Amino acid sequence: MKAKLALAAVALSLAACNQPESAKAPAADAAGPVAAATLVATGAWCRPSPNGAKAGGCYVTLKATTNDRLTGGSTPAAGSLQVHEMTMEDGMMKMGEMTQGLPLPAGQAVALAPGGNHLMLIGLTAPLVEGSTVPLTLQFASAPAVTVQAAVRQPEMAGMDHGAH
Repeated sequence: MKAKLALAAVALSLAACNQPESAKAPAADAAGPVAAATLVATGAWCRPSPNGAKAGGCYVTLKATTNDRLTGGSTPAAGSLQVHEMTMEDGMMKMGEMTQGLPLPAGQAVALAPGGNHLMLIGLTAPLVEGSTVPLTLQFASAPAVTVQAAVRQPEMAGMDHGAH
């Protein structure tokens, strides 16, 4: 009887250590929200990249319940994932890595969007093809990492709503 109890205890211990991936990190598809202990990520998408491009841009909206900071991330689609900002300097638009990360004030939605702060995939392993999805694992100063499935698509054009047609 003791041997059976000991064997059952070992089996339960191993099962607890080998949780499925879904239990280890929050994940969702491009349309649904992803919730971590203190963070929600929605609307993740990436621009299609031309063949031969070494970098690509991705976007997402983040909302933290406590002050936090997006510090970077990773993806199998590229060698690195960086948080970038767009700024005007001497009348020129410049892009650069936010080495200290992107502040996420508590309770405020922070949108990474074209022409502003965004995720930069450096060293693409293959082109980002429209209609596919790209897994992006986002890292934060306080919240646990969140993995989203970013849809690869063209940006929506302002004023181009043809819903009445």
